[in-house]
Amino acid sequence: MKKGILVGISALMALSLGACSTPAEKPEEPKAGYTAGTFTGTSRGMKGDMNVDVTFSDSEITKIEITTTNDTYGVGYGLDMTPYETLPGKILETQSLNIDAITGATITSNAILSAVGDAVKQAGGDVDALKAVEVEKAAAKDETLDADVVIVGAGAAGMSAALEASNAGAKVIILEKQGIPGGATTLSGGKLLAAGTEFQEAAGFEGDTPEALYDYLKGVGGDLIDDEKLHEFTDNALGDFNWLIDNGVVVKDVEPIHSSITPWRVHNTLEKAGMTNGNGGLITVPLVKAVQATDAEIKYNVSANELLTNENGDVVGVVGVKPDGSKVTVNAKSVIIATGGYAQNKEMISRYPSAEGYVTSVPRGNVGDGLTMSEAVGAQIFNAPSTQIVFTSFTSGVGINEEAGLIVNEKGERVVDEFTYQYHVAEALVNSGSKIGWYIASANDPAPTVQYAMTLDSTLKAESAEELAALMGVDPTTFASAVARYNELCAAGNDEDFGKPADKMNALEGTIYAIEMKPVVTVTYGGLVTDVEAQVLDTNNTPIKGLYAAGEVAFTGLFGTEYPCCGMAIGSAVRFGRIAGINAAK
Repeated sequence: MKKGILVGISALMALSLGACSTPAEKPEEPKAGYTAGTFTGTSRGMKGDMNVDVTFSDSEITKIEITTTNDTYGVGYGLDMTPYETLPGKILETQSLNIDAITGATITSNAILSAVGDAVKQAGGDVDALKAVEVEKAAAKDETLDADVVIVGAGAAGMSAALEASNAGAKVIILEKQGIPGGATTLSGGKLLAAGTEFQEAAGFEGDTPEALYDYLKGVGGDLIDDEKLHEFTDNALGDFNWLIDNGVVVKDVEPIHSSITPWRVHNTLEKAGMTNGNGGLITVPLVKAVQATDAEIKYNVSANELLTNENGDVVGVVGVKPDGSKVTVNAKSVIIATGGYAQNKEMISRYPSAEGYVTSVPRGNVGDGLTMSEAVGAQIFNAPSTQIVFTSFTSGVGINEEAGLIVNEKGERVVDEFTYQYHVAEALVNSGSKIGWYIASANDPAPTVQYAMTLDSTLKAESAEELAALMGVDPTTFASAVARYNELCAAGNDEDFGKPADKMNALEGTIYAIEMKPVVTVTYGGLVTDVEAQVLDTNNTPIKGLYAAGEVAFTGLFGTEYPCCGMAIGSAVRFGRIAGINAAK
């Protein structure tokens, strides 16, 4: 601990006691210091315990080493601005725990500070005093910058655009709302969609084509699909896949879209990943490092809120604001909006009644500000008829891969073949007017997550369908009928109601359990209307000069009412991000 801290504390004590003390009674100055040595502090991080080795002299912290990487790659660690790489140095430099958390990595930031605090206590230091140390901050100051291309958002679309525009010779500035890049892609499963890859061939799926991929996606999306834009994605998906690999992304293997769908097309950056999230840093970290190798400049903690236009209505720049209130104005020849979706905007999501009570894991900054600022300059926005919804248990994770049990809606009715893609299940529940789903199982269910759910006190259970219905709050006659019919079909070995494969049907025997599944939203559809060149269109379907968009903020024409498969959002963001970067640089 620095002596200056103690002098300040001593002075305050002297002032507070001065009115009732004589000089002879003035208390001694507190003794400063730590027990010299290395102590291991522990706290709860993003994915478990975090251990930090902190070394002390008798007067200050001399070394901080985070010894666990139990965190999200690309959020907690992996880049030169993420918490693992930056916070220890700031603590050492300031000898303070009064350090701001990094926006977008708050949990990890606070975990590091807490773990260091734990070590300080063990070394006999004063944690409260360290938290009170004032850290000098730069004075708030407006700034004006000039660029050829300014990009709003540093996710997959924004980074792809920046890389292409910078490599084309443009001066590029990226404004990122958070203190770290990556956006929703970093928090995703880190999956890529492509047809005709060597990974498919190695898995025994030869001859997959862009046209076959198009047919699948068009079949899911239906009339809401813009055929030209979807062809642009599918025709170039393999090229974009290889472009990502050339820029440092490592692909491990390929898996099925769903076990009932062939060929396999979803490529993992984490080996044999299955349904998961938090691995997208394996895509975004290489992309960010590729961008950092160019002349592009990324400015963090800048929330863009206004597009600048000239007298002709052309977009000529963007204005943003920093947390300290200062403005950042970037004058540019072209602007690319890549701000992501709006799953964190409760008001926007409220247009979808089926999402009531939803949760989401996307960054808190995904509130639709790209839509708002673009609409203010005349951009056309398509309000999609639905958003992506998955129904899952918030306590056990049941609902993603489990298919052997019975799924009913909030009325107690069976409405779907449970052995189908999770988004088909969600679509069926939504179309039945249900805001939740119930996964019904008994002890013979093979899914590990279901077995885990059966051990939880929060999971409902009963010895009869009628008793369970009462606990669920559904009509007992309807639910008992659904259970009886399901068992009848299981016994017959033929699901003539919904076509579920016989080997995926497990009869409900003995004690039966009901696991509540609630909506989760991670991808939003619709948004800005763009053409195949990533130009934003006005309400007359005319391109707004100087304005481009890519990624989730501009998913109009690429999705129907349900999400077709993992990797589609990232893949289309990369495709149209690249197009936007190339065209904006011109």
